[in-house]
Order: sequence, then C-alpha cells, then structure tokens
Amino acid sequence: MPDAHRRSSLRRWWAAVAESLDSRLWPVPVAVVVVAVALGIAIPRIDILLDSRLPNEVDSAVFNGGADTARSVLSSIAGSLITATSLTFSLTVVALQLASSQASPRVLRLFARDRQVHWTLAAFLGTFAYSIAVLRAVRSATESDPEFVPRIAVTVSFLLTLVSVVMLVFFLAHLAAQLRVETMLKDIHADTDRTIDLVDARDSGATAFSGAVETPRRRRAVAAGTSGFVTGRDLALLTDVAVDRGIVVAEAKAVGDNVVAGMPLAFWWTDGRNETGAEADAEATADALRRAFTIEYERNAVEDVGYGVQQIVDIALRALSPGVNDPVTAVHALGHLTAVTARRIDMARPPAAVSGPDGSLRVLTLPRTPKQDVDAALTPLRHYGAGDPLLVPRFLQSCLELSTLCSEPSVHAALLAQLAALERQLRASTADPAQVTELLTLSAQTRRQMQEATSAVDGGHDGSC
Repeated sequence: MPDAHRRSSLRRWWAAVAESLDSRLWPVPVAVVVVAVALGIAIPRIDILLDSRLPNEVDSAVFNGGADTARSVLSSIAGSLITATSLTFSLTVVALQLASSQASPRVLRLFARDRQVHWTLAAFLGTFAYSIAVLRAVRSATESDPEFVPRIAVTVSFLLTLVSVVMLVFFLAHLAAQLRVETMLKDIHADTDRTIDLVDARDSGATAFSGAVETPRRRRAVAAGTSGFVTGRDLALLTDVAVDRGIVVAEAKAVGDNVVAGMPLAFWWTDGRNETGAEADAEATADALRRAFTIEYERNAVEDVGYGVQQIVDIALRALSPGVNDPVTAVHALGHLTAVTARRIDMARPPAAVSGPDGSLRVLTLPRTPKQDVDAALTPLRHYGAGDPLLVPRFLQSCLELSTLCSEPSVHAALLAQLAALERQLRASTADPAQVTELLTLSAQTRRQMQEATSAVDGGHDGSC
C-alpha cells in the first residue's frame, strides 16, 4: 500500500489509543497521584539540604511553624481535599444524569473525556496524596532525635491547595457551560469533524480496481469473535492480508454496524493463483482478517462518522418528545446536522473494489452512498417533527442548503424524496389546516429554489460535494 495509506493507518491507531485513554476518568488522576507521592517523598529530603541555606527573604515566606502545627496544616489540607474530591464526583454524576435525561445517553462519553474534569480530579487527589506523603516526614523532638519540619514541602502543599481551590472555581464554571445543550452540540460537531478528517485521509489513499468484479458462490466467512459494534476497520491491513495470502476479501459489516459473535464480518475466496495456500490454513487466514476489524461494546467517534450524526439526531428527537417539548433545540441540532452532512457527503469514499500493488482485485468494501447520508440526518427529524411549525421551516432550509452545497445528482434526488415524504405527512396531518397549507406552500417554494440551484450548478457553478 502507498506510504500515505500507511501513515493514515498509524494515525487511525493513535486516534483509537487516544480515544480509549481520554474516555476514562482514571489515567490522568492516577498518574498525578504517583507523581505527587514521589514529590512528597523527595521534597522533604531536599528540605534537609536547603533549609539552613535559605536566604532571609525566602526563609520568611516559607512555613515557619512547629511539628504540631505542620501536622495540623497537612491533615486539614488532606481532609479538605478529599471533601472537595467527593463534591467534584457528586457534581459530575449530577451532570451526567442531567445530560442523559435531557439530551441523550450517548453524550455521556463527552463528559467522561472532559479534560477539565480529569485535571480537576487530578489536582485534588494529587494534593491529597502529596500532603499525606509529606505528613509522614514530620517528626517531633525526642530524646534521641531533633524536631524535623519539612518547611519547603509544607509550603508547597499550601500552594497546591490554593491551586486546587482555583481549579474548583473554574470547574464549576466549566460544568455550567458543559450542561448547556449548545455546548454539547458544538462538542459533538467538533468531534465529528475530526473523525471526518481522519476517515477522509484514510480512504483517499486506497487504489480503485478498474476491472470487472465477479463474486463466486463458494466463499468462506470470517466470523466475529465477540458481539458489539464495529468501531474500526483497517483497509490497509485487509489489503495486505489479501495480497500475502492470494485471496479476495468482501466486507460484510461496515464501521458503526452491530455484529453478533459468530456472524460474518467478511467473506473471502482465493483469487485463482494460489488455490491451496489460503485454503490449507483457513483458520489462520480468518484470524488475520479478523484483526483488521475493531469490535467494542459501544460506538465511539474514532472512525465512526455516523456516531456523531446519531448523537445529534438523538438530542433533536429528545427535544421533540412531549416530555421535553423544546423544538428550538431541535432546530439548532438540525443546523449542526446540515453542516456535518455536507462535509460527510463531500468526504472521500473508499472504492467499492480495492486493488493490490499489482492491480488485481483484493478487497470489496461497503461504501456509503450520499442518499444514505442524507436519509440518516433528515429522515428521523422529518418523521417525528413533520407537524412542528418551528422545525419544518428549518428542515426545508436544510434541504435547500444541502442542494446548494452538494451538486451530486443523487443528493438532489434524495432531498426531493425527503420533500415528497414531508408533503405526504403534512397532508395526512390533523394539525391546524391553515398551518399545514402554509408549510406546504413553503415546501413548494423550497422545491423551486432547489431546482434553480441545480440549474445554476449545471450552468457552471461548481458545488463542493
């Protein structure tokens, strides 16, 4: 495979590792606790070397109490930081509950990977661990040993406490911002844009096969080893395995699909040049192909563009539900969906048939069509919001925007189908007849504008999709 495709695979691997670490609360706090304990052991030793050599200006600024006072200060800091940590966890759990009930359960991953939450917990737990480590070094005077108070270490503990207090203030302000649905939509939009950039770079490196494709009746299946969602697929690895073993691979599941253990992930057959090599070791071939697919118990945004779209759709549908009844949020979500869908249609798609270095057929993929992209974004909102006087005008605006931005005929056809379905729903609606008539008139105007936009593209304007 080309070097650009190799770099894309490495980028894909790194994105998966980063997503795995970012979506967990423990890595950053645990790392900071380890560092804090190490500092809590090391700084008192530095105290022994530097305490008597401190300049007067510095000596007056550091802690000057005795052993009992140092113990009291460190104990108070440790206790207060544990209380602050409990408060932070409680607020985070409340935020998760609110986000789950008002937006979507699938947005919880945004809070779990929030760096502000990670570093706030790290500051609290790190200060606690440091104070406990320093506390063990404080020694009262005895008949055999003099009093020892690690003044620099206690001063550092005091400074870390002030930092933790400041971080708590910023955390509360950040949490209030994160609970706003506009912030959730913005973050999901940004995550999806990053996924599009990654997938676009990966898929643009594949080489299309230009010959005729024939699929034999006799094929071997590559069964999934576990149940879950396909969160990643390494096209470069699939192609390499196909080249090495002289086979052709046909994908059976795409990224974002759910798979049950034992069901096919892909199919393969020999290319006719090596009839016995791969067949003789069919299980090893299946294992090699299975490693090209990543299956997890939940979807994520590493390679799954549809996951971001699904999250925005979920927020919009929850807003349209009678229990929430917030169509304005659905309107805002539809704006984000339109922007994401325009980019999704414009992104590179893997060839339906991928060739190896020698030009022979190696992999048959399952590329999405522009119609599928349009339907995934618009169909749920049209189905549940067809009678809403706020949502329908924004829906029609989205159709016009996508028609203007994307000149591909299949996109225009999919949008016209959406308009036709909307008009059928409106005519069958039992809502206010005057409102239905107004929305139908607006839909007809949108249809005419879409036709004009298509004519402008045909006349020389180059759409981006």
